[in-house]
Amino acid sequence: MGGLAFSDILRLRAQAAQIQGKTSLDQVNTILIWLDGGPSHYETFDPKPDAPKEIRGEFKSIATSVPGIHFCETMPNLAKTAHKMSVVRSICHKDPNHGGGNHYLMTGSRTPVPVGCGAFVSFHPSFGAMTSYTRGVRGGLPAYMSLPNVTRSGGPSFLGAQHAPFVIGGDPSSKSFRVRDVTVPQEISEGRSISRQQLRTSLDRLARIKDQVAEDPAVGFDEFYKQGLELVTSPKAQAAFDLSKEPAAVREKYGMNDFGQRLLLARRLVEVGVSFVVGYYGGWDHHRGIFKMMKETAGPRLDQGLAALINDLDDRGLLDSTLVVCLGEFGRTPKVNKDAGRDHWPGAMSVVFAGAGVPRGQVVGATDPKGYYAAENIYSPEDFAVSLYTKMGIDPHQVLHTSSGRPVQLVNGGKPIKELFA
Repeated sequence: MGGLAFSDILRLRAQAAQIQGKTSLDQVNTILIWLDGGPSHYETFDPKPDAPKEIRGEFKSIATSVPGIHFCETMPNLAKTAHKMSVVRSICHKDPNHGGGNHYLMTGSRTPVPVGCGAFVSFHPSFGAMTSYTRGVRGGLPAYMSLPNVTRSGGPSFLGAQHAPFVIGGDPSSKSFRVRDVTVPQEISEGRSISRQQLRTSLDRLARIKDQVAEDPAVGFDEFYKQGLELVTSPKAQAAFDLSKEPAAVREKYGMNDFGQRLLLARRLVEVGVSFVVGYYGGWDHHRGIFKMMKETAGPRLDQGLAALINDLDDRGLLDSTLVVCLGEFGRTPKVNKDAGRDHWPGAMSVVFAGAGVPRGQVVGATDPKGYYAAENIYSPEDFAVSLYTKMGIDPHQVLHTSSGRPVQLVNGGKPIKELFA
């Protein structure tokens, strides 16, 4: 059984390496859009128009660009883009808490102990941290970046502080937006001769060096110092963070809001070689007022921004080498509650995939007629993790070691979601 599973991995990795005959595994970068709180599958990509009103909700379903596939009416732009992406409707698990669900879907590993809703946990390396561990700094750019903050389980765990994400805070839609730490401190003027000690003193004050030291600051310091120096002197970084270089029409396609402009920034980052970018979008824990939020803010922003990202990458010839993934920690309850909201529901969720050889224009799996549970081609978070790592050329079943020498398997079990491989 082990041999067969490993041979399947090798075969799928070989297929992934032959994406249209031109993209190697170590060239595949990932943009992971994290909808923190848990987006409803009903109000996005798995509507149930024939279910009773207390289940189907207030919205209608609409046809997409792929015959026979329907999305919720809150996703009109993505419905027009359906022929460029795949939606998996059958990933599920059993953890109804934000902390545990986040950890499971950001690492491919269950938490070893029950974790409450408000917990920030890092028992296992996140996908981004593992990508950093595998690929390292390239051209002065960290392999792992997160906008505008880190998810609950987006850290490096035992891999060490040097593999924590470079965090880009702020609102990119603001005229005053400026990425910290990519400009040499003002006291270090061009052409000024300074000592190594003076430069280090100035770089010490950079927020990148100060925070995100997850375990032992003494261990992570020298690596942070090196990364910080490379970042502030990298021409690629200087160019990638400058959104003013984008035509106004392109910026408007993404939406002139914080989320839309973060996705545009994510595209610019993978364009210059950043391996793993997380676009964090919070506020999806819709226990109340879900229909108002999906109609006025959350729905339109996600629909416009994600559709623009997929189309922009495709137009630029970058979709073949970029894996786009959009998900949260779980779906929402079938029945609408008394506050016109939906509660936590790990039994069913929808995950969007595009690029990096993912077949276009398909729905994978299905939930039952009322959307309670994944019912066809059921996949787990471990399967999701194996698929993501395989697309990026990272062995999902390799054994890592903690600082104390304890062996840890990167993904314990799991199989590729075969429909995501051509």
